[in-house]
Amino acid sequence: MANVTFILFPEFQMLAYVLATETLRVANKCAGREVFRWQTRSATNLPVQASNGALIAPDTVDWQGGPDADLILLCAGYDPLDHLTARVRAFTSRAKRSHSVIGGVDTGTVILAELGLLDGAKAVLHYEAEAAFRERWPEIEIIDQIYCLDGRRLTAAGGTATGDAVLAWITRDINADLASDTANGMVHGEVRHSETPQRSPNTADPMLLQMHQIMIENVSEPVSIKDICGRLGVSAKQLRGRCLATYSQTPTAYYQARRLEVGYHFITNSQLSITEIARTSGFESLSSFSRAMRVRYGFSPKRIRNRTSTS
Repeated sequence: MANVTFILFPEFQMLAYVLATETLRVANKCAGREVFRWQTRSATNLPVQASNGALIAPDTVDWQGGPDADLILLCAGYDPLDHLTARVRAFTSRAKRSHSVIGGVDTGTVILAELGLLDGAKAVLHYEAEAAFRERWPEIEIIDQIYCLDGRRLTAAGGTATGDAVLAWITRDINADLASDTANGMVHGEVRHSETPQRSPNTADPMLLQMHQIMIENVSEPVSIKDICGRLGVSAKQLRGRCLATYSQTPTAYYQARRLEVGYHFITNSQLSITEIARTSGFESLSSFSRAMRVRYGFSPKRIRNRTSTS
């Protein structure tokens, strides 16, 4: 029998948690026996509130001893490190020395990085948290996929990708036929490949996909469009034409839109000052950042933060 442990942090994605547990339940049903047994823990040892407001009570508050788990999934949401307790640190430290596959769902990947559990491993996390993650852990390779099963580390972007991630683990470590039967039993169809990107870039143009990746990797210190063209081996006129045809934006406008998305994420999901966020988003001045945010989102950065903090 395979044992799975879920560690829930405040504001975890309920959809991800439900999909993961339902995948295990359906797998047991397809097998006609109890192949999987799972247990839920709370980082706070109290009932934990999901992102949709629902409360989930932990199955146990006993963290002593070595983790008897084949898979441990840390499911987190906003500000995950604010809830990283000593009990979780000790538990995952013991798990690192065991046979367990340790994973992170959504910003659970942030916790894995903080605990030093991603050294040498590739990882994914929700795209909204990617820029902040790259700033703090530039040495960890973050890839644009829905999930990544790399050795004894399993990371997933959250949402529906969580079901695919659990099915991938079952395929590799438990039984491939059972994983296929489970996917069919969930009316899931074929399990999506890990390489599936989190967001549709609205293009199959490899040049624009590469342009997008260069821009995402260079948010806080933007590179020039001329430099991007040099890396892509095209002229500025060629890149501009293809970008306008696909996105109805110039490369410069497209780049700024991506940087503003990063800024919006920091405003609504961090305690950084607006000045620090402007700098992290690649703007030379607070005034230019504020003007650009007002044009794109209709409100100043301060107003956006006030609105989201009271909603």
